Amino acid sequence: MNLTRRTLALGLVTTTSTAGAAMAKTRAINAAEAPAPSGGYAQALELRTPSRLLFISGQIPVDKAGAVPKDFAAQCRLVWAHIDAQLRAAGMTLDHLVKVTTYLGDRKHALENSAIRREVLGARSPALTVLIAGIYDSDWLLEIEAIAAD
Repeated sequence: MNLTRRTLALGLVTTTSTAGAAMAKTRAINAAEAPAPSGGYAQALELRTPSRLLFISGQIPVDKAGAVPKDFAAQCRLVWAHIDAQLRAAGMTLDHLVKVTTYLGDRKHALENSAIRREVLGARSPALTVLIAGIYDSDWLLEIEAIAAD
């Protein structure tokens, strides 16, 4: 099992796998002159020494059979599962995320989206943007894109 350990020292977060491979070094930046983040993300994330970047296109709430769950929670969890699958296919994990952009079809899903994101990401805090936008397919309640670094 490839577990990871994150340590925080002077604002620099270094993530190292138990397999010994060093992942990208990041530093969460939350300027004292700006409002504090409302949780689960960094206002800015400095990336040091990346050896590769992975750009994950907007992941949609459609399963492999082409079905779209009806409720927001199921759609959100499915989209996060797709992000996780793309990361694993590239030999990465959620620990590698440095930027996440979420597009919500309706503001009413904002709190549930936040709760599920925190459930999925745990203590991870990538840079984050959430937008209320018209989504391509009216059955989709959200779409999430991400950037990961190693």
